[in-house]
Amino acid sequence: MSEHFDVVVLGMGPGGEVAAGRLLKAGKKVAVIERELIGGECAYWACIPSKTVLRPAEARIGVERAAGVSGAELDWAKTGAYRDSMIRNLDDTAQAEGYEDQGATVIRAEARITGPGRVRAGTRELTAEHIIIATGSEAIIPPLEGIGQVRAWTNRETYTAKTLPGRAVIVGGSAVGVETATFLARFGVQVILIHRGERLMDREEAKVGELARTYLKEAGVDIRLRASAQEARRQGDDSIIELDDGTEAAGDVVIFATGRKPRTEGLGFEEAGVELGDKGQVLVDEHLRAKANVWAIGDVTGIMPFTHVAKYQGRIAADAILGQAHPATYDGIPRVVFSDPEIAAAGLTRDQAEEQGIRIEAVELDLAKAIARPWTYDQDPRGHLGLLADADRKVLVGAWAVGPQAGEWIHHASLAIRTGIPLEVLRDQIAQFPTFHEAYFEALEKFGS
Repeated sequence: MSEHFDVVVLGMGPGGEVAAGRLLKAGKKVAVIERELIGGECAYWACIPSKTVLRPAEARIGVERAAGVSGAELDWAKTGAYRDSMIRNLDDTAQAEGYEDQGATVIRAEARITGPGRVRAGTRELTAEHIIIATGSEAIIPPLEGIGQVRAWTNRETYTAKTLPGRAVIVGGSAVGVETATFLARFGVQVILIHRGERLMDREEAKVGELARTYLKEAGVDIRLRASAQEARRQGDDSIIELDDGTEAAGDVVIFATGRKPRTEGLGFEEAGVELGDKGQVLVDEHLRAKANVWAIGDVTGIMPFTHVAKYQGRIAADAILGQAHPATYDGIPRVVFSDPEIAAAGLTRDQAEEQGIRIEAVELDLAKAIARPWTYDQDPRGHLGLLADADRKVLVGAWAVGPQAGEWIHHASLAIRTGIPLEVLRDQIAQFPTFHEAYFEALEKFGS
């Protein structure tokens, strides 16, 4: 006999949690299904543990760079213990009880859609007026010959490790690879970073990749660009990756930061008429509707796979179900790499803008030459800001920043891009002195000069 609900949520990562919470608050009868841990990848194996272990290294470097302070030492045992507390020791009992207290039916099982409005979760049969697909994504490990011989890690093993390796080979030089290299190198691991592109962070502006490479090299990372992994093999205690340039890289572990793919295979989405894209993503409209009464949010949609976007999409889908539909817009959403220093961006890159036929005006600012805050922050200041403006509409369309706490002050540009604030209004805004935000005024003054 089936159980009936207003909404069934498949997957309780950040997007699923936001949607479920919003629907429960509105009085809907909700079933939440999670095969692993409530909170998802972000809470246990990605965002939270990675940022937790990056912070002590950032603090130590901050002490080295500040005037008149010394003596900071890293302690991996204490860092790891705090990390474990932050990821709840991989125990979501309290989260499950919290949802039950709100009135949700919590089901721990593999789930599959069996037809329109029908879900099988373990041995239970459910029917629902609405189904929200929030099944997330999974790490991609390339099918290299010999991969089974080496000690291969993804973000999960890396950010739950009890003991750090002495040497690590990281394959992939985008956000996850750069963050992971930063973390490990600062904790004394010898790191080789392999990236097949011409530069690191190659989906961002070229200067961003150049700066990321400079700072990682300063941290002791051996960076190998224009190199692709071809084969893997084991030699004694070494896990070895053979590269297409004839060289090889050896470490105690090989960490694959080679992207993620939507988790859609074998979940029966086609039984509800859901269409998948060429990368396995669920195709949705502007309200996150995949089919009549079926919605998809988060990484499974392939749209900007960030936690903050998943949470935003959870709001959009829940509001549509509640009869308060409003379209999702992704203009100006920030993207941050918590490296040392931080890398942040929002809006379009130059290449993307040109593809859209936008006539671009660009400026770049060395913060140490323009404002006071970098000098009060560090003895040897670091920081750059780049802005892209639509030369015809006189509004920002893109921004990037590399510098201390860039992930915090990129939001100034993010809001300006999303709302289309005119450049003249941005120039008239007053920033607190001394802050990194002052850089925006100095950069904006360069437009049209």
